[in-house]
Amino acid sequence: MAQLGRYRFLSIAVVFHLVYIYSIFSIYFVSPIVHGMREHYVEAQEAPAKRLVLFVGDGLRADKAFQSFPDPSPPDESSEEANIPRPLAPYLRSRVLEHGTFGVSHTRVPTESRPGHVALIAGLYEDVSAVMTGWKLNPVNFDSVFNRSRHTWSWGSPDILPMFEQGAVPGRVDADTYDAECEDSSKDALELDLWVFDKVKKLFQDAKSNATLNAELRKEKNVFFLHLLGLDTTGHAHRPYSKQYLHNIKIVDQGVQEITELMEEFYADGKTAFVFTADHGMSDWGSHGDGHPDNTRTPLIVWGSGVATPIVNISGLAKGHEDGFSSDWGLDHVQRHDVAQADVAALMAYLAGLAFPTNSVGELPLSYLDIDLKSKAEALLVNAREILEMYHVKEETKKSTELYYKPFSGLNDDKHSVEYRIARIQESIAAGDADDAIRQSSELIQLGLQGLRYLQTYDWLFLRTLVTAGYVGWIVFAITTVIDLHVLTQESKTFRTVPSMVAFSSALVALYSVLFMQQSPWIYYAYGFFPVMFWEEIWARRPALIKGYKVLFGHVSSRTDIIRLVFSVIGFFGLLEALVQSYFQREIFTVCYLLAAIWPAFYGSDFMGENLVLVATWIHSCLLMSVFTLLPANKVEDLSLILIGGGLMFTVGAFYLYFEKSIVADAKLSKDKTSSTSVDGLSRIIMGTQVGLIALAMIVTKSSIWYIQAREGLPPGTKYVGWFTLVASLIVPYFHGLQPNNHYIHRLVVIFLQFAPSFIILTISYEGLFYFGFCLCLFCWILLEHQVYNYTSPRSSTIPASANALKPAVAAAADRLAALKKGDYRALTLADARIALFFFFFLQSAFFSTGNIASVSSFSLDAVYRLVPVFDPFSQAALLILKLMAPFAVMSANFGILNRRLGVAPSALFMVVMAVSDVMTLSFFYMVKDEGSWLDIGTTISHFIIASLLGVFVAGLELVSEFIIGGVEFEKGSKKEAVQVEEKRNGKVNGSNGGTH
Repeated sequence: MAQLGRYRFLSIAVVFHLVYIYSIFSIYFVSPIVHGMREHYVEAQEAPAKRLVLFVGDGLRADKAFQSFPDPSPPDESSEEANIPRPLAPYLRSRVLEHGTFGVSHTRVPTESRPGHVALIAGLYEDVSAVMTGWKLNPVNFDSVFNRSRHTWSWGSPDILPMFEQGAVPGRVDADTYDAECEDSSKDALELDLWVFDKVKKLFQDAKSNATLNAELRKEKNVFFLHLLGLDTTGHAHRPYSKQYLHNIKIVDQGVQEITELMEEFYADGKTAFVFTADHGMSDWGSHGDGHPDNTRTPLIVWGSGVATPIVNISGLAKGHEDGFSSDWGLDHVQRHDVAQADVAALMAYLAGLAFPTNSVGELPLSYLDIDLKSKAEALLVNAREILEMYHVKEETKKSTELYYKPFSGLNDDKHSVEYRIARIQESIAAGDADDAIRQSSELIQLGLQGLRYLQTYDWLFLRTLVTAGYVGWIVFAITTVIDLHVLTQESKTFRTVPSMVAFSSALVALYSVLFMQQSPWIYYAYGFFPVMFWEEIWARRPALIKGYKVLFGHVSSRTDIIRLVFSVIGFFGLLEALVQSYFQREIFTVCYLLAAIWPAFYGSDFMGENLVLVATWIHSCLLMSVFTLLPANKVEDLSLILIGGGLMFTVGAFYLYFEKSIVADAKLSKDKTSSTSVDGLSRIIMGTQVGLIALAMIVTKSSIWYIQAREGLPPGTKYVGWFTLVASLIVPYFHGLQPNNHYIHRLVVIFLQFAPSFIILTISYEGLFYFGFCLCLFCWILLEHQVYNYTSPRSSTIPASANALKPAVAAAADRLAALKKGDYRALTLADARIALFFFFFLQSAFFSTGNIASVSSFSLDAVYRLVPVFDPFSQAALLILKLMAPFAVMSANFGILNRRLGVAPSALFMVVMAVSDVMTLSFFYMVKDEGSWLDIGTTISHFIIASLLGVFVAGLELVSEFIIGGVEFEKGSKKEAVQVEEKRNGKVNGSNGGTH
């Protein structure tokens, strides 16, 4: 019955958490894309420009584009002139000073290439859930500037161009891409940009001899898109302050100048508009993805036909520079015009005389246009109508499905209706009051966006209530199941009555009826099913809760017991809250490790004296672990630290290999003896191979780093040796099954060595030191927990004093071992909550000790370039995940062994952790934001997903643990242990081991 309950529980846990993870996308990040809108364009005799050219410097930060630096690639490095700071993009700077308008384009999270380009070209902020469904092609169809053009020619990366080609009218967009293999991070990435510039030059060169192509190029409303990936690739490999990145800026500037002059010479009509910008920025650590200002601020420079010339303030600071961000650009006298990234799509559409993309939420930045006020007012009114068209379509869709629809108040009554407001704007334009018309149009655009926001959040209250009921129900259901299986040691009877079944069934039917009538997505039915199922089960099994309460708290009778229990509960939930805050401040882990270091002292000096070496090792391991969360999450490649970490891992393996026989035979630290103390020669050969692979990993990593830093390309031999080392290190340990050694220390060493090469090849700094310290801390913890359990278990006063006093205890222990094999495990006590909390703490520590997993930008690709130098997001992500998951495999093995040593069921403590973890998940659910700071938005999303996945993760760890430690055996221990085993069998633990300290 227990086993059946265990697997049923794990299955429910996995399904529930996977379904409810999606809840934030159903609530906070529903796709804003709707279809069926009419197109809107400005009716004018002539468009400001006949054609438009878009340059996107992928990964170019706004400050780096305008700041001055010494020449990164001077003809003579020894000359004094080489050290004089100068603008690295003089041509683009000349556009700012003399010919066009500039500013900062502010992007949104996630600051990745795909959503950045969608915002630039479609005017749409793609929701996170859509980004998750595909990086290269469109998960959903959306309109774009390219689709509105007569024809678009594009050149660049195969990761970006195809999604605009396939999302457009067939044949409207030409996409010329280089091979994915060209995106090799071990080589000079500026070649990618040179490839693009050469392709554009070739197109116009071919037009001189191809009359058809020439005619196509000279038509109006054409768009040219140059995607320049070199900066992004160089920034990842060398950081945005490196000479390579700065030199790449020079190359881009030269290329932009050449293409601009080429087109002006080809057309010779002065009717081309040029836009230069970036999809996202880049952090100092060569990463992006989150909402750090370095990632969200990108340059925007627009010049050419229809574009306003610079507004210069010769007497002081020009407008737009008030934030101080551009103080070191030398452009304080030129007015800065900042925009939201989606505004660029509206700007490009207007300049080229195209209809606004129907999904665009961008507001036309009028300060960039060289037209009269009346024309600006008319253009902004069309922009407002395009946005309101989306609101109208979305509102009609919502009305058709809602049982009772409550309209948006800002556009509801007659005096605030869309028609009334548009009429007022048209009257102002006709009366010559363009300024008032612009003001009203801006207000109407904001009202339209607010209306879209209202419709986007219409179902929030209902869904939040449903999800909250589900999570709370799961927590109580999990606690009930734990009590059933592992406190009462068997499933209690359920008490279902006809009235209760009718009540819960009626609630589910009523809920489903509402969802059906409102044509809700199928996932809503799942959100509604789980709360009803959980609470019905809790109601039916309420006697188990009552009985479990009496068993767990039956010993709490005196005032002292109550005070201890209160402080223990406060400490328990205090640590949970500390773990919540640790997602924002990693340093909290340092405090927790320092407190954990003194934990053994709570058991008194006698305990400390009996386990002096173990306690000292524990303290030192905690002190070591406390250091890592004080170190920066973003790291610079440091070969010395990599080799030191590898050297420690090699030393552990060599030490164990040399002293294996004595360690396994004596096991002095654990006071356990192996069931078989013989050390097989084959086993030693296999373990020696594991140790050798660590040395090989150190050698090949050093070689790979040298080649990559030299920009000579990664030799195939070095790459293949690296792959061989990594794969072999993961496979070789399974050969131990040919001659198994089931001592738990031997098994833990094998697992430690299995992942050691991964923490050499796939790390860039101190991660190898963390792996060593983390494994040491875990090993000390399971030994300490076992000693604490033995020390705090009740002593027997009934065993007769005789020469053969040990015999009954040993016999009882033997019976107990036989019972354990049959699944007869001891019941959980309140003290086990502390063990579950420790495990939960280590789980969080493994995520955050070497970086901030909640921030995409804390991951560096430097290490994976040693195996996959060519850009491949999926294989590179898989390698990062492998390194991330390695500590958890070690942790699951240690926890599984601790379970066995304490005599509890394999799933018992894992189930407690799963019940506890969702207290944190629910906290993060209400912290999720979809507005405000982009950093806050991205952070809250990742926090919730991590916390929610812990339920699935812990379930997976249990299965991993069962696989890894299969066959591990323990022999009978000392006289004291044998006596305690007998007493535990007699049921004396619950009353005396009830503390949670």
